[in-house]
Amino acid sequence: MQTLIEAYWPVIVIALLIGLVAGFFIFRPKQRVTLSEDSAPKRPHMQASETKPIVTDARSKEGRGLVDEAAAGLSDVTGQFMQAEVHEELPGATGEPDDLRKLKGVGPKLATALNGLGITRYDQLAKLTPAQIEKIDEKLGSFKGRLERDRVVEQADYLARGDTDGYQAKFGNL
Repeated sequence: MQTLIEAYWPVIVIALLIGLVAGFFIFRPKQRVTLSEDSAPKRPHMQASETKPIVTDARSKEGRGLVDEAAAGLSDVTGQFMQAEVHEELPGATGEPDDLRKLKGVGPKLATALNGLGITRYDQLAKLTPAQIEKIDEKLGSFKGRLERDRVVEQADYLARGDTDGYQAKFGNL
């Protein structure tokens, strides 16, 4: 063994150095950038309102890790086994899909995104609870905040009831 080390010591030293460098790059702490509230860019959908403050604590990262996904899957299976309602479901669509693009602030891309989430009718939008709106809002990407800002749910309520006169008085022509 001694002769082996004496013969191959340069190779052993190089392998040790490569291992140390690789370990440094793999296990080093990642850089974390945090902006103060004063230097962060403020866009309309990022503004905190009186009714919905921006959450910046650990709860805002809920559901994004592998453990959270496993727990959600387990609760789904357990809920089915126990015949208990685990997740709040969105209101179901009954009838032909409505043209969501008639709502002010809803263009073709947002209408497609809402359809992809299973929302195809005005009555579905009108029946959404604030918690459901917040969950849907998280999934809308660049359209985040649009449902509240453009009062889409309120518009959909008028159209779901067939109150086009009330809609036009409050929001203008269709």
